[in-house]
Amino acid sequence: MKFSVTYPLVHHPYNPELLTKQSLTRFAQTAENAGFDAMGFTDHPAPTHRWLSAGGHDALDPFSALAFVAAVTDRMLLIPNIVVLPYRNPFLVAKSIATIDALSGGRFVLATGTGYLKGEYKALGVDFDERNELFDEAIEVLRGVWEHDDFAYEGRNFLAYGQTANPKPGRVPIWIGGNSRLSRRRVAAVADGWVPFPAPRALASTTKTPPLETPEDLAEMLDYLWRHVDDQGRDRSEIDVCFGSDAGGSPASETFDAGAQIEGLASLNALGVTWASVTVPGDSINRALEALQRYGTEVIAAADTS
Repeated sequence: MKFSVTYPLVHHPYNPELLTKQSLTRFAQTAENAGFDAMGFTDHPAPTHRWLSAGGHDALDPFSALAFVAAVTDRMLLIPNIVVLPYRNPFLVAKSIATIDALSGGRFVLATGTGYLKGEYKALGVDFDERNELFDEAIEVLRGVWEHDDFAYEGRNFLAYGQTANPKPGRVPIWIGGNSRLSRRRVAAVADGWVPFPAPRALASTTKTPPLETPEDLAEMLDYLWRHVDDQGRDRSEIDVCFGSDAGGSPASETFDAGAQIEGLASLNALGVTWASVTVPGDSINRALEALQRYGTEVIAAADTS
């Protein structure tokens, strides 16, 4: 099992303490030293005020922030959580990722999805109803321009006569997020990993996503994924699955039970989960750092020796 943490800028209004060079540097380096294998940021370039006021969160630009993290770390992978591909022209996304991947020594993993905020789509001038077609198109463009010179592609909103973009990265792993069957079929066909999202049934009805509350829910979703992976003639071991466990509570809590967390992760690993996503508090940078260190000592180190 590997471990990933998202920078805890996941509230509105945001905590200004998290938006400093010193805080982000301390967080990234503490996470790396604690044994975390990856770090990420969310992606909301133009959220609506209504969504923010109803429980949404502010965000940094994930490409800029991950470039910063690349400069102050040496080992951790850089995995956004997650990039909404249809928001952007795929050639611009390809250039940003290739740049960060080159300067980080090949540490970028593209975790991506279609998103669900209609208001954000409108603000960015993208047709929400075309999001699935735009997403599939973007995956083709990314892989194409990363691998070939004189790459040509006729998109829904652009025409590439023959583009050559350098530097070219090695094979950047692509993880696809989302609970839908379509997301899992995409993973089986073209991706290297799946990122399901915890979705209580009440939230699921709001975001129009299949609910995911229990290990049984996840097991059923994974059965569907593995069937399609088999149908594609692929090896299941080629597919990473990233999910988290709430067993044992929060690592920031005095009552955190590391043993229960390890048992919860073992159960997920038995289902095929290869990456554990970990949440730490964002109300204070010091509390966030303490949670990282505690999780590293009590869970990551213990899991490595078990």
